[in-house]
Amino acid sequence: MSLPLYLAMMKSHGKLLGGFIYGAAAYIILIIWIYPSIADMKGFNDMIAALPEGMRKLIGMENGINSLSDYIAGEFYGMLFLIILMVYVILTSTRVMARLVDQGSMAYLLATPNSRVKVAITQAAVLLTGLALIVGFTTISGIAASEWLIEGYQLDVASFITLNILTFLTFSSIAGYCFLISSLSNDEKKALGISAGITLLFYMLNMAGKLSEKTEWMLNLTIFKWYDPIKMINNETDAFWIGCSLGVSTFLLFLISVIVFKKRNLPL
Repeated sequence: MSLPLYLAMMKSHGKLLGGFIYGAAAYIILIIWIYPSIADMKGFNDMIAALPEGMRKLIGMENGINSLSDYIAGEFYGMLFLIILMVYVILTSTRVMARLVDQGSMAYLLATPNSRVKVAITQAAVLLTGLALIVGFTTISGIAASEWLIEGYQLDVASFITLNILTFLTFSSIAGYCFLISSLSNDEKKALGISAGITLLFYMLNMAGKLSEKTEWMLNLTIFKWYDPIKMINNETDAFWIGCSLGVSTFLLFLISVIVFKKRNLPL
């Protein structure tokens, strides 16, 4: 990895990354802050129970809200945080590879003593560092807000941290195939469109698969099958094996990306 290139890329993506970190941290603080009013609302769980089963699964509240952990997992990690992280990995994976090729900047990078392998590894590190920072700041913000902003409601910190680790690994895998697409592309818009299309398809299959037993088979076609925030935060999943599987898939996807970028013809 090239440290000067890594630092330069982190600096150039600083404002964009800062926006994602601020948005994620601010929103999780907000939903934790208003949780007491939700928890004290009479009949809230009865209202949730009145919804169709598929709809409850879709919004991540199949069994209602029984704790602060359930509320955070369903309200934040079940939808909004997914969207934030999807947008980040799609945009950034395209910016660190395909955009540089499309705009001709990659030719200048490869004219330096840095090899293609070193450049690709550095760009992958930039992508994953940003993802880790977003998830890390969100984790810290959630724990701090639960301790300082509300009283009488306990957050299971260990399970919350486990949820965030699995969230990072899930989106590292998504970042892996987006990075592979970007490494194969000469056109920034094409890479962005393909990455966004595949990820959106996975997300829609996940939503459709939760609607009923007839469509449940669709969950087998999406990476989000392994991502169930409610079960994760309640320790109802095999976190170790899911984490290992996601970690291996991430490693393989980035390894293939580096090999492909090393061997492909570039319009330089």
